[in-house]
Amino acid sequence: MVDAWLTGYARERRRDATVAEALLWSRLRGRALGVRFRREDPFGRYIADFSCRVARLIVETDGETHTDPARDARRDAWFAERGWTVLRFDDNEVVRNLDGVLDAIWEVVHDRVPDAVPRWPEEGGRLRPT
Repeated sequence: MVDAWLTGYARERRRDATVAEALLWSRLRGRALGVRFRREDPFGRYIADFSCRVARLIVETDGETHTDPARDARRDAWFAERGWTVLRFDDNEVVRNLDGVLDAIWEVVHDRVPDAVPRWPEEGGRLRPT
């Protein structure tokens, strides 16, 4: 169960997305990879930047607030104990290499949901908008 405060805080975070979060969301929304992603999705005492429930995948964009690797490791372990995989990308990586980030996400999604078909055709190993 998720408490009301955390749900409200997640809603605020959706309005205050970082550049990297907004950029990544623009390419994940609307089942662009063939599965539904949620953003700022509350789980227990945590909020995942992005989640795909059918693939049990959490995608995190790490910016200025991720200064404690031990804290991130505890958080990732909490998700792993519940059967989730966490992919972490630095904000700069998302901005500079969005196609590579999408490829990495697609690999996990496709492995777990083989019948998921992206809206974008694969071209040379990259997912590109049509």
